[in-house]
Amino acid sequence: MRVLLVEDEPDLGAAIARTLTQEAYIVDWAQDGLEAWGYLESQWTHYTLAIFDWLLPKLSGVELCQRLRAQNSPLPVLMLTAKDRPEDTATGLDAGADDYLIKPFRKIELLARLRALQRRSPHFQPQQLQRGELTLDYGTHNVSIANEGKARSVLLTHKEFQLLEYFMQHPSQIVSRDQILNQLWGSEADTISNVVAALMRQLRRKLSENGCDDAIETIYGIGYRLNLNHE
Repeated sequence: MRVLLVEDEPDLGAAIARTLTQEAYIVDWAQDGLEAWGYLESQWTHYTLAIFDWLLPKLSGVELCQRLRAQNSPLPVLMLTAKDRPEDTATGLDAGADDYLIKPFRKIELLARLRALQRRSPHFQPQQLQRGELTLDYGTHNVSIANEGKARSVLLTHKEFQLLEYFMQHPSQIVSRDQILNQLWGSEADTISNVVAALMRQLRRKLSENGCDDAIETIYGIGYRLNLNHE
């Protein structure tokens, strides 16, 4: 699950990003409204949730919400603010925010609000994702592999799950190493790391050990592809 966090306070932004990362979210962190709009204008569909601070440099959280809804985006938005008057709450919600959290807040409340937004937005968080013989279960973090009339359930790590999810969301498309780095580790990914190759080996091994050989093929010099016709 990918979250766009827009918060200009460095300490608070770092703390929220750290909390979300520990909960297996992928976080893109913008520190002003225009930077955030750069993420949203062309790729809001990449995100599961957005967290906007109200008072931001260059473009406020309210203005971000208004622009997003003008594009008919249903992306769930949680607004963060120190403003606690009923009129302010109404302004934020009327602008398009789905929920409103007043600073200071506790980590447990932030995470609960995000889970509630996900439950109310099934388009962004389906219970299962199925492609060919593979079925991802978002509740258990398992992949079910149908093979010869039987189904095997395999527990995946967070990153293995996110990697397979990305392939299953882009069936038969070639995805590059850099695309995977950006999707799983965000804009701060270490582009010289071999982490993608290592994670790919782990995922392929688990799939192969459970009767799903060659599900992910290497397109040499370009990237990787989920092969739904590998049988």
